[in-house]
Amino acid sequence: MQTFLQDLRFGFRMLRRTPGFSILAILCLTLGIGTTAAVFSWIEGILVRPYPLVAHQDRMFALNATTRGVQGYTGISYPDFLDLEKNSTLFESFIIDKISGTTLSVGDRAERASGGIVSANYFDALGVRPILGRGFRAEEGSGRNAHPVTVISYLTWKDRYKGDPDIIGKTQYLNGVQHTIIGVAPEKFHGTFIGYSFNFWVPTSMQETFDTTGYKLEDRGARWIEGYAFLKPGVTREQAQAELSAIAKRLENDYPGTDRGHEITILPLWKTPFNQAGALSSTLAITLAVAIFVLLIACANVSNLLLVRSLLRRHEMTMRLALGAGRGRLIKQLVTEGLLLSVIAAIGGIAVAYWARNALVLAFPSPAPGVVMEFAGQIDWRVLAITIAICVGSTLLFALVPAIQASQSDLSTALKSEAGGVLAGSSRSRLRSAFVLVQVSLSFVLLAGTGLLLQSLQRIQNASPGFATDVLMSGVDLFSSGYNVERAKSFHTQLLDRVRELPGVESATLTRVPPFTYLPYSSAPIEVDGYQAKPDEQPTVEYDEVAEQYFATIGIPIVAGREFLRTDDEKAPPTAIVNEAMAAKYWPGKDPIGQRLKVKDKWFQVIGIAKNANYETKLELPRSFFYVPLRQNWSVQTYLLIRARESAGAILNALAREVHALDPTIAPRVVYPLQENVDRMSYTQRLSVALVALFGGMALFLAAIGLYAVMSYSVSQSTRELGVRMALGATVRDLLGLVISRGLRLTIAGIVIGAVVALLLTRLMGNLLYKVSPRDPIAFGAALIVLIAVALVACFLPARRATRIDPVQALREQ
Repeated sequence: MQTFLQDLRFGFRMLRRTPGFSILAILCLTLGIGTTAAVFSWIEGILVRPYPLVAHQDRMFALNATTRGVQGYTGISYPDFLDLEKNSTLFESFIIDKISGTTLSVGDRAERASGGIVSANYFDALGVRPILGRGFRAEEGSGRNAHPVTVISYLTWKDRYKGDPDIIGKTQYLNGVQHTIIGVAPEKFHGTFIGYSFNFWVPTSMQETFDTTGYKLEDRGARWIEGYAFLKPGVTREQAQAELSAIAKRLENDYPGTDRGHEITILPLWKTPFNQAGALSSTLAITLAVAIFVLLIACANVSNLLLVRSLLRRHEMTMRLALGAGRGRLIKQLVTEGLLLSVIAAIGGIAVAYWARNALVLAFPSPAPGVVMEFAGQIDWRVLAITIAICVGSTLLFALVPAIQASQSDLSTALKSEAGGVLAGSSRSRLRSAFVLVQVSLSFVLLAGTGLLLQSLQRIQNASPGFATDVLMSGVDLFSSGYNVERAKSFHTQLLDRVRELPGVESATLTRVPPFTYLPYSSAPIEVDGYQAKPDEQPTVEYDEVAEQYFATIGIPIVAGREFLRTDDEKAPPTAIVNEAMAAKYWPGKDPIGQRLKVKDKWFQVIGIAKNANYETKLELPRSFFYVPLRQNWSVQTYLLIRARESAGAILNALAREVHALDPTIAPRVVYPLQENVDRMSYTQRLSVALVALFGGMALFLAAIGLYAVMSYSVSQSTRELGVRMALGATVRDLLGLVISRGLRLTIAGIVIGAVVALLLTRLMGNLLYKVSPRDPIAFGAALIVLIAVALVACFLPARRATRIDPVQALREQ
């Protein structure tokens, strides 16, 4: 310990003696350790343990409900959920957590607040105790709109109610219904839906109050529930899955009309299908790999700096050896100095990670005013332990080899001063070159990956989603204002007529679910005349309820048949328009016009075929989809789509006047183009590009520093050789070419190695790329050009200094 403390004091003196070296080395390591720690904090806080204050997250799994033949997550019905609770023996508890929302009117604008419809055991199962009041009681989870009670978030309590200590028992209106506040959640608890910070929670008994599609607690075919399961201690995931599958099979046999083909599995939290976890997992995995690359480049850079400094300390090392110090003692001293560097950098890295813990929110635009996004990283003991391991590991990585090299001085020649040449070879120069090769090759991989993602993002932005993105979207939340279906029908009919008469409006329509939003489309099992389903298949197709002029307004062509008319109302026969994918699947080789399909015990006649479009993201594959007339299926909650020549602000002002003329107590939503929805749903690609580009820039900066340091040192150690060359007639161009060629050879060798590695690794990015090959020559060519340009700059500065050497002075000094 005494020797170690002695080494630490000496290390501090060395850092103070060479401030330039110390600052540069600490900066490089801080970038490497800080980015890695930041990514680990995001993975910890978003994927692994995303719910602060929730106990036993290692036993918490997401319920994944799917239907054979239907893409993606389909949800669980409430009766099925109750059967899961009743029949399972290996699960400690099940909870429901369905994201919902309400509209808050502020002046002449309406804002949204997000919340959760949860099971009565929600807070108890999570181990979260409200700081004021209580959670829900068991009886408050059942009944039809029987228990209008709510637990509000800490943020809502502070912002809206100014931290009122007597808030319990007071009321607030949610979706037009007076709710009694029974509790206030802890400050760090934001709910169990990754991406959103909830403002309130209500029990499942209030489902109909917050769901515009009707009462569902007794409908086994209504699959709306999202939830989680907690395993009992000691139960494995495989055992729990086997029991869950057996229960799902029994339900399928008992209720074939609604549960045929329905499967339930459990997934780890980072694969949760109904929030942002599943979308972010691949992005953060790539980001972690990139951060590790940056750390390796930083370690190679510092290794080079330490090698250079060890050469400058040759006399000191030689004297120590001559005075009896063993090589092990020298290695220990130099590794301690390296550990000191990495500890300081680790402290800075944790500060960087703490500062960047909420940085991901910047890439996620809020879906609506008043809705708080939540993507917080978590710096707990696990992240700190990983950071310490990185600190120790990086020390061994960057400090051990230079320390061994420095201890291998030859006493018979080390006291003599001699200079090498620019092209002279030695074990140390080869080692320095190897570190530069590592930096350049890893930088090439990151630059190539950035180029691929940039091209992918550009093609996503340029690709058409199948509809016009300049169409404006707005609406009025009549559901929150207590309107029933009949009142909403009258209001929407009058508003639509008024909007169509506004100056600058070309067309307008209504839809229950606009494209590219988080709102779920309607979905139901269907029967198709002439289509024979497989024994284990339950044909289920999503659909939307739209008004007349929908296809003309949004720009989706009708390729056969006709569009809906105003006369397609409740007095007319039920009609439907199918898309091309559905027509090809259910009526192959036939004309679907005039054919019938059955939805919820009602037969619809197909009157048109619409061109395929994207409905949720541009990355989705073509899928079956159909439309039904809104006037035959009125809903209280609809959205207004407007094709206009006027700006969004002008339309909003005019819309506000028309809405207030019909009902002065309500306000329209903000008006914005559908392009904002499209941009919002491509957040994964934007985030990947931003993170990889940021870290790629860091890698390029570090590689440039490493190349500059090697070339600068080579020039400083080659003064005599360069002086001789100049004395013998070498021109400035000759010297520039001599020095720059050395750096370019290193760079080109690193690029070759990096290209091989990139060809192997970029294939892992396939699920993030859109119509771009992982081996795209443009991305690889751009990386090549950028690296060579940076190498030329890094080599030119030392080369230029070499041309200014006075040959007479150089020969005298040597």
